Amino acid sequence: MRDAAPRLKGLVEQLLGTPVPLRIRAWDGSQAGPPGAPTLVVRNRRAVRHLLWKPGELGLARAWVAGDLGVDGDLYTALDLLSGLLWERAEGAPAPARSLRDPEVRSAVRGLLALAGPPLPPGPPPEEARRPRRGLHTKRSDRRAISHHYDVGNDFYEIVLGPSMVYSCAYWPAPPPRGTLEEAQRDKLELVCRKLALTPGRRLLDVGCGWGSMAIHAAREHEVDVVGITLSGEQAAYARKRVADEGLTDRVEIRVQDYRDVPDGPYDAISSIGMAEHVGSQRYLEYATVLHRLLKPGGRLLNHQIARRPQRDESAYRLNPFMDAYVFPDGELAPVGTTVSLLERAGFEACDVESLREHYALTLRRWVAQLEAGWDRAVELAGPGRARVWLLYMAASALAFEHGRIGVNQVLAVKTPASGTSGLPLRARTWN
Repeated sequence: MRDAAPRLKGLVEQLLGTPVPLRIRAWDGSQAGPPGAPTLVVRNRRAVRHLLWKPGELGLARAWVAGDLGVDGDLYTALDLLSGLLWERAEGAPAPARSLRDPEVRSAVRGLLALAGPPLPPGPPPEEARRPRRGLHTKRSDRRAISHHYDVGNDFYEIVLGPSMVYSCAYWPAPPPRGTLEEAQRDKLELVCRKLALTPGRRLLDVGCGWGSMAIHAAREHEVDVVGITLSGEQAAYARKRVADEGLTDRVEIRVQDYRDVPDGPYDAISSIGMAEHVGSQRYLEYATVLHRLLKPGGRLLNHQIARRPQRDESAYRLNPFMDAYVFPDGELAPVGTTVSLLERAGFEACDVESLREHYALTLRRWVAQLEAGWDRAVELAGPGRARVWLLYMAASALAFEHGRIGVNQVLAVKTPASGTSGLPLRARTWN
């Protein structure tokens, strides 16, 4: 008798105390759930064991990455429906109190154990980051975390990011989404250069330079001398080749170097685009202080950083389990107000904050489309598990930006000199 799907649906609803909004198709071919909804494909009993051993987001992620769980239909719609069971609840949405003291919960767990069968527990997929929990955000642990995310293979990132090789949100025209991703990324790099008031002969430090796109754009278009630093050896090698191909080796130097080890300040300007999320709350004031020291008086910092919503009890903030295990190990998000406060504590004057939240949602959807279009090649390069990690994380992130669960901001800060003159125009948004 083929009844795994209706049994699974009923037990999960009993466990959660709420209807499952997706259709379910089980390993025995049975189906249950609302017709027309995206289908959660439970390919084997091991998927259930993942969920039992790690209930919630991490269990779902392990089953997805291992290939034991899939989605038929629109992935965005499926994730949007699941968000009411997972992310929105985790962020404070009301949910019924459920615990093992509840007889219905205990009964549902027993039923799921019987459905899952032995053995328990399944091991995590090899794509899951494994690291010691002590020594967070040391130079060694930061190198390891950066390597986990960025040393996936430059060819893989070429599929996802396209020719621009820019791994941060693009800057789209209104009404979106006119233009190509490459044009929107070029416009973002130019926006950063204009905010930093780059002119020929100035020195720029690009912290977290990635594959060299910002350094190359600034040197080529604004004739500045650039030092780009990254902790990823693969990124550095790729960036150096691009710099050489552009004939810019006299203007651009790419280093494998920690921001705490930069010896040759001061610089006229610093760009930090999509890097500060890796710094961590315990190190953020140190990060801001180091950058402040590396700037000349009157120099500008452009800090482009993803932000989360503030919580009533900030001590309750925890790293997202899927992102921490599979995407950005040790990565932390802070509210934009916290970021601005810490930059000012380090001595900066925060002169402008611009939200690009909706720009990032558009960018992520383009990246997802490019990954899906090049799926077979991406799997060949990085393996099916890693490709599934990137697909899930980018699609879920697009929805998080669209719904305002997270945002991204460019903070323009100045090392204001003793004279008090910031050097910014009185009507600062001339760069638009």
